[in-house]
Amino acid sequence: MMPLTFQRALDLEHATGLAATAGHRLLGGGTNLVDLMRKGVDQVGALVDVSALSNQITQTPAGGLLIGAATKNSHLAADPLVRSRYPMLSRALLAGASAQIRNMATVGGNLLQRTRCLYFQDAAASRCNKREAGSGCDAIGGFNRYHAVIGASSACIASHPSDMCVALAALDALVHVANRSGARTIALVDFHRLPGQRPDLETLLEPGDVIVAVELPPPPFAGPSAYRKVRDRASYAFALVSVAAGLEMHGDVIRSIRIAFGGVAAKPWRALRAEALLQGGPATRAHFERAFDAEFADAAPPAGAAYKLALARNTMIATLITLSGSAP
Repeated sequence: MMPLTFQRALDLEHATGLAATAGHRLLGGGTNLVDLMRKGVDQVGALVDVSALSNQITQTPAGGLLIGAATKNSHLAADPLVRSRYPMLSRALLAGASAQIRNMATVGGNLLQRTRCLYFQDAAASRCNKREAGSGCDAIGGFNRYHAVIGASSACIASHPSDMCVALAALDALVHVANRSGARTIALVDFHRLPGQRPDLETLLEPGDVIVAVELPPPPFAGPSAYRKVRDRASYAFALVSVAAGLEMHGDVIRSIRIAFGGVAAKPWRALRAEALLQGGPATRAHFERAFDAEFADAAPPAGAAYKLALARNTMIATLITLSGSAP
């Protein structure tokens, strides 16, 4: 048995000091990290409970929301301001897990969810470059039905599991981070890395960093939004494909639009090409189809996940047709 120490961070200063100590790992609700420890995927010698960090949801001077990293997913999903002003985020959280898990999982921990790739989870028998850089990737050429179709590499084709992060990407969220040297802010769309040749480096966090809060700016569109998730079973399954979208119409023209995909890449995939093509244009099926094709022009799905392109295309189009009120 591996020796394990456990201590509680009393405040942010204490947390950043402990986080800077080699071998220490931060623990929120533990709904992902503890599972990985049990499976032998994550070797941890010292856990630091950071549940004493802020769990408050407050309005910012700019009219957005600041969400403490220790906020529980259930609390965030039920918050009246989130439900009324950022409904896609509330729906993504409710689609993400069972009530028991939402009552434990934290916002900061959700940002750091690790892939559900079967080979990553199988520390005893499978090669995985996320677990051990340079060891190989058994998902390539293996069972890869749940894997990435865009942004992958020859070293890793795993997909990102979070629902919450897909909505945050569409909402232009910011991640507030602190360490012993100070604080900085990272755009959510940049927070997670694509695998390249170092899939073991999953975020822009540096040693000693602590996630303090997530900031939502004022809603970037004055219109309806939605989070649509397609999965193998009706409840508590990870997304095969998901779409977070919101738009604002001016007559028959799209004035503002945001789109993000889940289940298709190693990070929440913000559809910037599609947004650029759609903004200022008509809300028609043909226009939506062209935008999707442009966004996924570089897609290179593994054989088992090739179906995801049609699934993502249909899901995006159906979502935008509903939001815009255009004829199907």
